[in-house]
Formats: sequence, structure tokens, C-alpha cells
Amino acid sequence: MSKPENSYPNIIKIAVVGPESTGKSTMSAFLAKHYNTVWVPEYARDYCAKLTEPPTWQDEINMFYGQLALEAEILPKASKILICDTTFITVKVWSDEMFGKAPQEVIDELPKHPYDLYLLLDIDLPWQDDPLRDFPHMREHFMQVWHTELKALNANYVTISGTGDDRYEKAVEVIDRYLSQD
Repeated sequence: MSKPENSYPNIIKIAVVGPESTGKSTMSAFLAKHYNTVWVPEYARDYCAKLTEPPTWQDEINMFYGQLALEAEILPKASKILICDTTFITVKVWSDEMFGKAPQEVIDELPKHPYDLYLLLDIDLPWQDDPLRDFPHMREHFMQVWHTELKALNANYVTISGTGDDRYEKAVEVIDRYLSQD
């Protein structure tokens, strides 16, 4: 598969995505350490932690721009690979669910910000309660939404299942296989 265009063509961008409570942040930190690089945290997590009310339409737009800016800030620090703990596709997923549609600027920008490889983390981990997580009963629904969104982008993605070290080893195998094609 050919490498998508980006402003740092020598950096391979790997997005770790999926429904709530699938270990995206833990996986991102692990992969960054394993590959001796940096990772982009989920901007929405810190943003939402500061809110006193549920996110509004404007908050979703703010999170979209915040995620883009954070990735742009960290990208130059990457060493061959940039690991992204989710992407702004999350804004589309949440906006579609909460408001029935996503902001047009998000929809317009999705195809302009491709990632070389997406790791879609499966819902086979136990749910971890967190004040910023909302839908423990809708994990299967959101897993299907992620498959649909990634297919709509014609994304190169692999679902990562398993628990403990097995989950991490599978992610590394997938990334190493991708790197060997490069």
C-alpha cells in the first residue's frame, strides 16, 4: 500500500482508535516506548475533563481543531513513527451520535488527514469506569461505527484483539509487518 501524503513524508503515522475503554491511551504509550518515538494524546480527554456541562456542538469543533493542532505540534518530534491516541474521526463519531450529524469542517478534512495504518482496538477488554466515558452498553454499536468509518475512508486498518501482553504483541506484529513493506 502506498504511503499517504503528509508534511513529514518520512514519518509513518499510526492511529490507535476504537470505542471507549479499549486501552487506546495505554496502547499508544506502549507503542511509543517500544518504537522509541512520541505519541499524540487524545485532545478531547483533557478538554472534556474541564467541562462542567456535556459537550456542545462548538465543543466538538474546538476538539477537532485542538486534535489537529496537537498532532501538528508533536509530529516534528517523531522518530520515524508517530503514534496517535485516536484522531479527530472521534469528533465525527461522537457528533453523529449526539447531534445526528458531524460538523462540516470535520467531514471535509477527514480525507485530507490520512494515517498510514490504523489499529482498531477491539471491545474484548473489560469496561473501566471513568467519569469521561458514557456508553458501556453501546460498545458493540460503536465498534461497528468504527468499522464503517474506517471503511468509508478506505483506511488501512487492522483490528487488535486480546488481553494483556498478547494485545500489545499483536499490535507490534501488525506494525512490524507494515514497516517491512515500506
